[in-house]
Amino acid sequence: MNETAAIKTDGLIKYYGNLQALYGVDLEVKRGEVFGFLGPNGAGKTTTIRCLLDTIHRNGGSVEVLGFDPKEDPVAVRKRTGYLPGELSLEGNMTGRKLIHYFNELRGKQANWSFIDQLAERLELDLRRPIKNLSHGNKQKIGVLQALMHRPEMLILDEPTTGLDPLMQQEVLKLICEAKEGGATVFFSSHIMSEVETVAERVGIIRRGKIVEVSRPEALKARALTRARVRFKESVDIDSLGKIEGVSVLSKDDSTGAYLQIAGEIDALIKGLAKYPVRDFHTERPSLEEVFLAYYGSNHA
Repeated sequence: MNETAAIKTDGLIKYYGNLQALYGVDLEVKRGEVFGFLGPNGAGKTTTIRCLLDTIHRNGGSVEVLGFDPKEDPVAVRKRTGYLPGELSLEGNMTGRKLIHYFNELRGKQANWSFIDQLAERLELDLRRPIKNLSHGNKQKIGVLQALMHRPEMLILDEPTTGLDPLMQQEVLKLICEAKEGGATVFFSSHIMSEVETVAERVGIIRRGKIVEVSRPEALKARALTRARVRFKESVDIDSLGKIEGVSVLSKDDSTGAYLQIAGEIDALIKGLAKYPVRDFHTERPSLEEVFLAYYGSNHA
């Protein structure tokens, strides 16, 4: 048993028929850390997660979760793990409370009901309502609650904040941090860069079934792209903005406006704009997909 690694994969391979989804995934997640798992759609995030729990069988390589091979001893892994699948399917005719009671029975009544009620209150979730009458966001909250309710050693969460409003997303991130403080290891996938920057200690990036990088969130943040739209009170030399370090001019609106892309910090751009009569300035963050394409290339394999 590996005492330092909560998750360890070596050469993990998975095929769906003739289609290869994972090409030798090597990962090591330390016990007690929060590890973010990132990648564009179809990169292999969900497939990797399912192999960790043996909900689908791997075709090659080795997997250890909390010292157990999930293929050889899936019960030991599931008993110690709280899992939120990316595609959550719940029994619609049950109330939330009956469903949670069912999950608790399956896990040997590990959960404390006072803790379950506390989670439901924090998630603003009415467990008396039938699942079929819940919104997508409230069904997601049920999924989050059932993963957390027995205070597992390991949390494996596939897109945990999907469908939640911004305030509830923050509450779920707080719950993740509290689970980590209680000694749990957290492995979660996300499409939201800010989530990863907030809670993850390390990040693994998967693209086309391969791990292309493992780093700290600060490294991703330093390379993050920002878009900026700027309008001026009078005509200026737009092309000169492209000479500022890290700045590219994506488009021009005559000579009184520009749409820019900035790699890394925007401090140099702000200083460069100080000499111009700026009327309006607005920034936005590109999607995580665009960040991947910028740094790993559309043809990266």
